[in-house]
Amino acid sequence: MISEAGYQRHHSVPVQIGDITVGGDAPVVVQSMTNTDTADALGTAKQVQALAAAGSELVRITVNTEDAARQVARIRDLLDAMGCRVPLVGDFHYNGHLLLTKYPDCAQALAKYRINPGNVGFGRKKDNQFATMIEVAIARDKPVRIGVNWGSLDPSLVAQMMDDNAKLAEPRDVKAVTREALILSALNSAAKAEEIGLPRNRIILSCKVSDVQDLIAVYTELASRCDYALHLGLTEAGMGSKGMVASAAAMGILLQRGIGDTIRVSLTPEPGGDRTKEVIVAQELLQTMGMRSFTPLVTACPGCGRTTSTVFQELAGDIQAYVRTQMPAWAKTYPGVESMTLAVMGCVVNGPGESKHVDIGISLPGTGEAPSAPVFVDGEKFTTLRGDNIANEFKAILNSYVDARYGQSAPLTAKEDASAA
Repeated sequence: MISEAGYQRHHSVPVQIGDITVGGDAPVVVQSMTNTDTADALGTAKQVQALAAAGSELVRITVNTEDAARQVARIRDLLDAMGCRVPLVGDFHYNGHLLLTKYPDCAQALAKYRINPGNVGFGRKKDNQFATMIEVAIARDKPVRIGVNWGSLDPSLVAQMMDDNAKLAEPRDVKAVTREALILSALNSAAKAEEIGLPRNRIILSCKVSDVQDLIAVYTELASRCDYALHLGLTEAGMGSKGMVASAAAMGILLQRGIGDTIRVSLTPEPGGDRTKEVIVAQELLQTMGMRSFTPLVTACPGCGRTTSTVFQELAGDIQAYVRTQMPAWAKTYPGVESMTLAVMGCVVNGPGESKHVDIGISLPGTGEAPSAPVFVDGEKFTTLRGDNIANEFKAILNSYVDARYGQSAPLTAKEDASAA
C-alpha cells in the first residue's frame, strides 16, 4: 500500500479496537498511558480524559492489583459520563490471568489487553497462564497486544538462545542474539495465541527497546517476517529533549520505511509535569512527516542578530497555544482546519517568503526595520499591522480566515472574508 506521503506501508492485518482501526489502510494511531494509581478511579479517569482531549486515540492503564481491577469498570463508566469514548487498554504483568478471570467487569470494560510474554509466568505455569488470558480475550472478542520488552525478556528463551549461539563456529554478537530473542518471543507468542483460537486480526505485536539503533534493527526485521499490526515505541525514552529526540529519531526512520501502525512516545515527565506532552510529541512527529494532520502548526524562525526583539517569539508561542486551545471547537465546525499552515517570522530576510508559502503568515519587524508587520493570506499580501495590538488583530484575521475557508456555508473566499474583518 502506498501512503499519501509516498512511501510503502508495511502490509498488516487491520485490528479493530472499539471505533479505532489499527493497521491495514488506517492511518497511524497515537496512543498514551496513564501514570496514576488505577485504584484511584476518579484520578485515573481525569487523566485519561486529558490524554484523550490532547489527541490520544487509545489510552493504556495499569491493571496490577485487585484494587485496580475492581475500578476499571467504574473508570469506563466515569469516562462515558464525561462524554469520553476513548478505548481503554489494560496493561497486565504477572497476574493478568487471575485478574481477568476473577473480575469479569474489568475484562469487559477494557477494549484491548496488553500481555508481556516475559512476565506472564515462569516454568510450567507460563503456558497455562498465557492461555488463560488468550481464552478470556477470545470469549470477550478483545484484541491483544503481545508486547515484548528488552528489559523483561523470557529468561529461559534468552538462556537457550545464548547457549545455542555459543556452540556456533562463529557466534553472533550478544546484542544480535538478544534482538532475535525479542522477535522470536513476539512471533512465537502470536503463533500460540492463534493456536488457542485468537484470530490474526485480533493480534498486535510490539518489541520495545531503549536504544535507537536496536529499535530500528528489531522492527525492520520483525516487519519483514510477519503481517501482524505493529505498535511502535522507544521504551524508557527518557526526559525532556533527550526523550523527544531519541523517539523521533528511531520512529521517524521506521515510519518513513512504512513500519508502525500505532505509536507511543514514552516520555518521563518532569515531577508534576503534564502527561499530555507525549501525545503532542507523537502528533507532531506524524504531522511534520506529512503522515497525518492533527492541528495547524506554526512555522517560526529561530531568531538571530536581526531579531533581537522577543515580540515574534512571544507571538509565535501565543498563536500556537491559541490554535491548540481552539482546535476542539474548530474540529467540530471546520472540517479540514487541522491541515491549515501558519507562519510567524521575525524579520525581512525570510519572513515575507515563508509567509507566502503558508495559508496565513505574518512577518514582524526585525532590528532596525520599519515598525510594520505585513500579513499574507493565500500567498498574497493582505494587510499591514502596526502598533501594540498586533497579536489580537492577527488572531481576528486568523479566525475570519478559518471561518471563510473551512466553514460549511461561507460564501466568500478566505481572503475576501478576512478582509471584511
